[in-house]
Amino acid sequence: MSSDRLSHEREILDAARGKGGFATLMAYVKLSGPGWLQSAITLGGGSLGGALFLGILGGTSLLWLQLVAIIMGVIMLSAISYVTLSTGERPFRAINRHINPVLGWAWIFATIAANMIWCMPQFSLCFTALDKTLLSDGIAPTVQKMLDGGLQSAVDKVDAATSIDIASSVNEIVISAIILAVALVAVFLNSSKGLAARIFDWFLKGLVGVIVVCFVGAVVLLTTQGQLDWNLILHGFIPNLAQVNAPTGSIGELISGLPDDVGAFWTGTIVTKQREIMIGAAATAVGINMTFLMPYSLLKRGWDRKFRGLSRFDLSTGMAVPYILVTSCVVIASAAQFHAKIDDSDGILSTDPAKVAESNLFKGAKGILTKRVNLGRTAEDQLSEEDALAAIAALSTEEKIVASATVKRQANELAKAIVPLLASGKGEDAMKKAEERARYAFGVGIFGMGFSTIIILMLINGFAICEIFNRPLGGWFHVLGCLIAGVAGASWWYFWKDDSKIYLTIVTSSFGMMLLPIAYITFFLMMNSKSLLGDARPRGLARIVWNLLMGVSVVGATAAAGQAIQGKLNDPQAAPVVITVLVMLILAVGAGFLTRRQNAKSAGSEESA
Repeated sequence: MSSDRLSHEREILDAARGKGGFATLMAYVKLSGPGWLQSAITLGGGSLGGALFLGILGGTSLLWLQLVAIIMGVIMLSAISYVTLSTGERPFRAINRHINPVLGWAWIFATIAANMIWCMPQFSLCFTALDKTLLSDGIAPTVQKMLDGGLQSAVDKVDAATSIDIASSVNEIVISAIILAVALVAVFLNSSKGLAARIFDWFLKGLVGVIVVCFVGAVVLLTTQGQLDWNLILHGFIPNLAQVNAPTGSIGELISGLPDDVGAFWTGTIVTKQREIMIGAAATAVGINMTFLMPYSLLKRGWDRKFRGLSRFDLSTGMAVPYILVTSCVVIASAAQFHAKIDDSDGILSTDPAKVAESNLFKGAKGILTKRVNLGRTAEDQLSEEDALAAIAALSTEEKIVASATVKRQANELAKAIVPLLASGKGEDAMKKAEERARYAFGVGIFGMGFSTIIILMLINGFAICEIFNRPLGGWFHVLGCLIAGVAGASWWYFWKDDSKIYLTIVTSSFGMMLLPIAYITFFLMMNSKSLLGDARPRGLARIVWNLLMGVSVVGATAAAGQAIQGKLNDPQAAPVVITVLVMLILAVGAGFLTRRQNAKSAGSEESA
């Protein structure tokens, strides 16, 4: 930011504070900025996917989750903002010098890892937006035309030489490569800060705005039609930690009416799925990469101690309020359309095995339903596929509805959440037209969310690499950092084979939640460091309030990370890696504190001498 503009902002704040609280509030509204940048990351594909699946599985009873997660995030981002604006130091250097170098390096490497991991679902979102919503014939015919004329034979040769089934993923590879190339151009435009960059930025915001308006509008319409129970919705904003271990919403009520052994089976199934979605949704509120971006955004604007109140206001209004409004509307609309409900046209409720087999929901729930009908049977006594299908068809409606809640739905199915807003009449033809409009609107929105988030994640990664090597932005190190995140994201097709591309947001977010306590614990220590903050360290009641709020946030993030880690420990492939990394990190952090304490004693002895 130019010195003239910074001086002008200081003058506005000084003048407003002299006039009182209302004038100061109006000045804060006028000068807000970094919080809206954080909002651009928060309202990405991960938040959308998390909210959609929360509504499907838990209805409106889990609305409190994202509310609590964003409040915790605002508290910790306010803490690092306070430290940064009080000291004027770059956080990475400050952590290494005053707290613990292991935490500093863990923070920046975790940021890079989060950028790479979270880039993957953004690419998958863009792919599914094209494949399932925007291209009427899907991506496969489009890519096949691109492969005609010699490229297909080259792919076949690579296939034969490496024994890798590239043919099954060639659509994802080609489209992801194109998205990466366009994203690199967008990153270059963003760095240039010219008119083209602003136009492209407005275009992406317009795409995201489409889906935001649709979900908010759907909730407003459903409210005017009397289809929403607002007493139940408001009750969903009340935190209920018991939902971590028990099915909730209408699904929980259905399970409670089943026989004990069957109820226990479905309880275990739903709780496992529910925890995964809750962790994924909470992790998208504030990721560790956002904790890296925020303080450096403040330093780039030239803000200092005078701007500490503005930064807290900016985070609350620019990030928290839009996030809560949008995600809550997505959860409500999703719950109204999908929670404990099955479309009459889907054959899963039929008692005819042939109709059940043709059901879209059955294809997603086949595995868990097969386990259900084999419940209590030995390995040698398992039903044949034909007998299992007949047994599934004979299951009660309640069990089939519960099973449908576990299905990882695709983009074209999830688009039905905004159909009520786009319906222009009644009847089958009107509904088909509404579903088509909803599919296009949903596709445009999730493509905009995914693509804009790819750009921001690449830019953050470039920033982190430059900070590691202490290099300025815009050079080759910045390009390298952007490429690392982009290439990692474009390789999503290699790691994710599930039909539901949107559900990848849930899976990757659980990894992000494991990393978050690194940032929260570090910020807690920074706010209490006398050597770092000096006279700016909060005192008296202010310090008590800060520590209470931060302590709750640290405990909450650590507990959520623990749940995520526990889930990975059940995976025989992931468990050794997770345990090894966790133990090494704990030992390294302990060694870092011990070394720093010894260095401090040595320095004190030298001063005394």
